[in-house]
Amino acid sequence: MTIPNQLTTLRIILTPVFLYFLFQDSSGSKQIALAVFLAAALTDWYDGMIARKFGYQSEWGRFLDPLADKILTSVAFIGFVVIGLAQLWMVLLIVIRDIAITILRGYCEFKGKAFYPSKGAKIKTTIQMVVLYYLLVIYVAQNSPKIYNLMPETFDIMLHSIVVYALMLLVTIFTVWTGIVYVFENRKLIADLYVNNRKSTEPY
Repeated sequence: MTIPNQLTTLRIILTPVFLYFLFQDSSGSKQIALAVFLAAALTDWYDGMIARKFGYQSEWGRFLDPLADKILTSVAFIGFVVIGLAQLWMVLLIVIRDIAITILRGYCEFKGKAFYPSKGAKIKTTIQMVVLYYLLVIYVAQNSPKIYNLMPETFDIMLHSIVVYALMLLVTIFTVWTGIVYVFENRKLIADLYVNNRKSTEPY
């Protein structure tokens, strides 16, 4: 297994570790959760850099890397639902869209077809990560007495239910919209794959 794939696998392994510490009551555990999440996110940047620099490219890596990203972000959003930060219906839409598009993309590449990303895909990913970092950092700060007591009113405003709802609504709308654009722009490819798959499964 190449180093980029090892780092990608490590990102998947760190995901439940992050979730475990996030759900603990102590402020120290929540700080560890933040550190684990940052470490997992760092592996994404590092494995991409190594892959580009040394030419470590493989079909498995092209499928596993975006899947690992979606697992990390999806689990983080689900964690926010559990701790009461996010609305379940929003997170379900985000997770279903991301996992579905990732699987579809992986299947297309497995079939040797190019699945073209939508123009807003990178913006969507950036918005997701910014909101994730924002909510996680402020939540950890709010649950760390020594940090929270420095600016209690500021932290309360930054994590107010209206603010959180607005941010999550933005992420949800943009995520669903880019998913629709993804499918629309690749509709011919999806239709061809569906027809070919039906033909291959038909009895002779």
